[in-house]
Amino acid sequence: MNTEIVESFSQMVREKSLDKDVLAGIIEEIFGLMVKKKYGQEANFSVVANMDKGDIEIFLERKIVDEVADPNTEISIDEVNEKGNEDELDVGEIYVEKLELSSFGRRLVNLARQSLNQKIREIEKDIIHNEYSEMLGEIIVGDIYQVRRNDVLVNHNKNELILPRSEQIPREKYRKGDTIRAVVKEVKKTPNGPVIVISRADNLFLRRLFEIEIPEIYDGIIEIIGIAREPGERAKVSVESQDQRIDAVGACVGMKGVRIHAIVRELNNENIDVINYSDDPVIYIQRALAPAKLKQIDIDEDAKKCTVVADSDQVSMIVGRNGVNIRLAIKLTGFEIDVIREEKPFEEYEEDIELVDLKEELGADIVELLINNRLDTAVEVLTAGLENLAEIEGISKEKAEEIIDIIKNQFEEEEEE
Repeated sequence: MNTEIVESFSQMVREKSLDKDVLAGIIEEIFGLMVKKKYGQEANFSVVANMDKGDIEIFLERKIVDEVADPNTEISIDEVNEKGNEDELDVGEIYVEKLELSSFGRRLVNLARQSLNQKIREIEKDIIHNEYSEMLGEIIVGDIYQVRRNDVLVNHNKNELILPRSEQIPREKYRKGDTIRAVVKEVKKTPNGPVIVISRADNLFLRRLFEIEIPEIYDGIIEIIGIAREPGERAKVSVESQDQRIDAVGACVGMKGVRIHAIVRELNNENIDVINYSDDPVIYIQRALAPAKLKQIDIDEDAKKCTVVADSDQVSMIVGRNGVNIRLAIKLTGFEIDVIREEKPFEEYEEDIELVDLKEELGADIVELLINNRLDTAVEVLTAGLENLAEIEGISKEKAEEIIDIIKNQFEEEEEE
């Protein structure tokens, strides 16, 4: 029976990667409790678990007396003699007796087995918790084995990891069996065992990808100063080179963009702007809002506020689609940014637009009416102004305002392109 019990737990050690000495300690503790259940709390004993031989030995120590008052701690000299008394022990000396597991009965042995199982499960939970606690902030590669409504379950080294919806990249599709990369974000202890939360939306995931794809960052030659990100949409990363001979942005982008494209693909085509960091807030904000051209930047460093003045055709680039560009610039620089729009003088537009090319936007009738009044281009219409347009028969003041707005929007779109 001894060998059977030890072997069953030795197999568990091999499967769970538990240390043999740890298992031996658990077995000694559990079987010690079993001895106390049978012989009482005052019993003197020792338990020796030999994991290599597959054996458990239990030794009970009792004092030799003439008359036994407590059979759990004492044994009569007559009983010792009946057992052979090979060491010729006498009254007052300690008699050590080897106990067979079968003497404890099957119920106590099964109870010990159950206790061992429970102890090993607890140790296994601690091992997993400690293992992933050491991996916090690191990237793991696992396989998706279940896609649920609010999370994705990932198998990593036979352990279950959770990718919650809040840590997923929006609009990214996950399929069972796919390999996935993510960063270990949180390790929580629960009554049911450790819960390991991974993330693809955290800024740290993007930082780790940069370290993997860009050796200069991993080696510390280039430092990532700040990251602002809206997962799946866009990100801004500011970098600084510790070596003047190395262009930080160029190293991050790579030859023909090969390095940055590898990161973009991993992030479900998330656009990434890499900019050079500057400790001058004016320059830093200007770079954060690039490629928009700014006319003026006023900084209040104490209040962490900034006012940016730009031509009307640059505002849409500053703000970005759904405001994402300016939000990221605010996060990256730490400044609250207000934008003041200035109307751009018509003569500064680099290219004029023929009205015949705006038939779809303005309507064929309006275009014909304007051309008949010697207004052939968009700049000529803007130069004429609201009042002159409203004097043309067939064009009301409201229509004139609409025409001017449409043409200005066209110029802004041309600038963005």
